[in-house]
Amino acid sequence: MSARADRRDVLGYRVRAQQLDRAPDSQPPTAAAILDLGVQDSGTDAASWSLANRGARMPNAIALQESEEFALAWTLRGAPHFYRRAELPDIQTATSPYSDADAAKRIYDANRPLKAAGISAREALAVIAQKMRSLGAAPMAKGEMSAALTQRLTAPYLRSCRVCQAVHPYEMPFRLAALHAGIELQPGTSPPILRPVPGWPERPAEPASDPDAAPQTLWPIRAYLRLLGPAKPAEVAAFLDAPVADVKKRWPPDATEVTVDEETLWALGSDLQVPTDPVVRLLGPFDLFLQAKDRHRLVPDASRHKQLWPILGRPGALLAGTEVVGVWRPRAAGGKFSVRLDPWQKLSPSIRLQVEEQAARLASHRGLVFTGVI
Repeated sequence: MSARADRRDVLGYRVRAQQLDRAPDSQPPTAAAILDLGVQDSGTDAASWSLANRGARMPNAIALQESEEFALAWTLRGAPHFYRRAELPDIQTATSPYSDADAAKRIYDANRPLKAAGISAREALAVIAQKMRSLGAAPMAKGEMSAALTQRLTAPYLRSCRVCQAVHPYEMPFRLAALHAGIELQPGTSPPILRPVPGWPERPAEPASDPDAAPQTLWPIRAYLRLLGPAKPAEVAAFLDAPVADVKKRWPPDATEVTVDEETLWALGSDLQVPTDPVVRLLGPFDLFLQAKDRHRLVPDASRHKQLWPILGRPGALLAGTEVVGVWRPRAAGGKFSVRLDPWQKLSPSIRLQVEEQAARLASHRGLVFTGVI
């Protein structure tokens, strides 16, 4: 790998590493590289469209939800992610916290009462997971599971929720304990239905003692560097909600240094060349390409950051070549679908045509009639 690169090289590498340059319907869904890190399913057809954008044969969200090859689970950052079903036990291992400090950071404010009670965060996750496993022999709505846990957990595990006007378990430990209990989410349900993972192996209902016991391809640190590199430990730690010290301890010894605009980063890839065939993609709001923690590199104009990454109601992004050149939002009513586009620069006729094609594909993906780009 070249010792020096610029941001265009970095983004070009990510386009290729994430397979965003694949032709439509050109590969089996399980071949998508981003499944190693999980495909976040936040929002309408988020995961299925992410896969379709990478050449996966994924006609719609129902196809993903009903496929026996995939499983949906709460993992990194407590968000729902799709994985290859066959790898789910290894995902539970790989996404386990690296230490007590890591577990404490991942559960946010829930750690405060636990720490005051002398309960480590890892121990708390194990306690919740064990109780969830005892309750989860059959599918159960999230609210029903939460209410049952409230009756079985002591005060340090519970919070008084003003929104719900009720006492229930803290949200993040609840989510992060589920997979340790051998519990997945039933796709397409809202509020979510929790159900036992079929064929879950006999193992303690607790975080894995050694996350690195999972196959290397599923190690989150390596997967981040492979798919969102080059990067530095602080960026990977931010993505995982983990302490930087824990990430540094597990930093891949085969990661190579690369200087990008006078900043030292590390990568696992072998080539940082820009793709020869520019792509145009309508990326969903939580697409992996947009989840990189070096937002200054992804979108150098800081004034655009609040538009692309608002606290609530994220738009999608228009990717043209290696650059994010605008945002978009869907408009659906009466079985018809359009895309409202807010470009940040003048688009060439070629890019505009490809945007229309992408929007029409998205309409088809949603089973709606395409009426145009506004």
